[in-house]
Amino acid sequence: MKAGRGAALAMLALAPMVCAAAEVDGAQLAVWWGVPFAGVLLSIALLPLLAPTLWHHHYGKITAAWALAFFIPFALRFGWVSAGQGLVHALVAEYIPFVILLTALFTVAGGIYIRGNLRGTPLLNTGILAVGAVLASFMGTTGASMLLIRPLIRANDNRRHVVHVVVFFIFIVSNAGGSLTPLGDPPLFLGFLKGVSFFWTAEHVIFETLFLVGVLLVLFFALDSWLFARAGEVDRPDPTPDDAAPALGFDGKVNFLLLLVIVALVLLSGIWKSPLQWDVAGTPVGLPSLVRDLGMVAVTLASLALTPHAVHEANQFSWGPMQEVAKLFAGIFLTIIPVIAMLRAGVQGPFGPIVAAVTGADGQPIPAMYFWATGVLSSVLDNAPTYLVFFNTAGGDAATLMSTHAQTLAAVSIGSVFMGAITYIGNAPNLMVKAIAEDRGVKMPSFFGYMLWSVGILVPLFIAITWMFF
Repeated sequence: MKAGRGAALAMLALAPMVCAAAEVDGAQLAVWWGVPFAGVLLSIALLPLLAPTLWHHHYGKITAAWALAFFIPFALRFGWVSAGQGLVHALVAEYIPFVILLTALFTVAGGIYIRGNLRGTPLLNTGILAVGAVLASFMGTTGASMLLIRPLIRANDNRRHVVHVVVFFIFIVSNAGGSLTPLGDPPLFLGFLKGVSFFWTAEHVIFETLFLVGVLLVLFFALDSWLFARAGEVDRPDPTPDDAAPALGFDGKVNFLLLLVIVALVLLSGIWKSPLQWDVAGTPVGLPSLVRDLGMVAVTLASLALTPHAVHEANQFSWGPMQEVAKLFAGIFLTIIPVIAMLRAGVQGPFGPIVAAVTGADGQPIPAMYFWATGVLSSVLDNAPTYLVFFNTAGGDAATLMSTHAQTLAAVSIGSVFMGAITYIGNAPNLMVKAIAEDRGVKMPSFFGYMLWSVGILVPLFIAITWMFF
């Protein structure tokens, strides 16, 4: 997808101001401050259905308009100087690192081509989803998604029904699989930075993860087998017949090394503590963060330079999906600021009833309510700050949460990761996978069409998890 360069620049200029959210007293905000955020969500959900041509050509401008609908009143209310300082903070500390990381993963994974005649049988498809679930906790849901979605789509390029393959891929690889380590998903990495030990989640949510991923794999295999056996399911000649297909293997192998570098840079930025930092218009920039981001840029450039052009051609690599995600999430991150501020205000804010619902009359946390509150909000908000809101609501002390309130921390952790699969915007790789699939000709469900899949399949499983574990 291509939108005007002016819209792209406008979105970069109006990137998310998370620091401003921290400075604004959410208890003093009215609910109507969340209207621009709701406008972005409704635009993503409805305009591709009601006005597909308009959305396809102007989604960047539309998202920018909603961003301005928030930013201008915000600046008028809290002052242009304060808004400008928040803008600088957002660009330097939040949005630019977010886009740099996604771009690095998108580029490096797009430089790995799995050659050979992959046939989209139920067994192969299920195997790829299972491998992706394992990889997601070690190279991130975004890295695993970008690595495997292209070969999975190519393996099924002569089948009539492909949508269910991509939908279950989002469920398993882009979300549930990333629940075991801080490398898997941003909320868990924030917990790691707050003091949660690296292997704590793997030790305490392993059974919940095995249950969810295991049941989803079984359901997928049954559905895929039924569709595969139907007459006319394989409705096109195989574009890579056996006598013309190359031997199974990998091209662009240098990118596997670059993936390891990305993982190391992310982990290093969380472990390395340095007193050295610079002040950029009131925003502190620490040495570890600077090294991480510059390292990511270097990895991206190295991948582009070292990956043979033929590999990108074979992968049908294009920047369209990355551009779409960058523009849409810029609007989401900006307009979400007052919503997060109101949540952070706790029981004193407009969303006080939600925050109060997670605590019992005796003042003790209710793990089941934490699971659902964190999860449902993570499905429509950025799951990283949502995790932090409920992490702090539960006390904010990692040592206590890992021991006395371990069940509550487990609920917050898997709620933010698992339920990111409910909507396209619940986690960044969801939208990226959708964009890549559509770029390959897969007619993906609309925003609400996808939710019919997710609510119908995932919500009953989440209810079962609540009953079994909380």
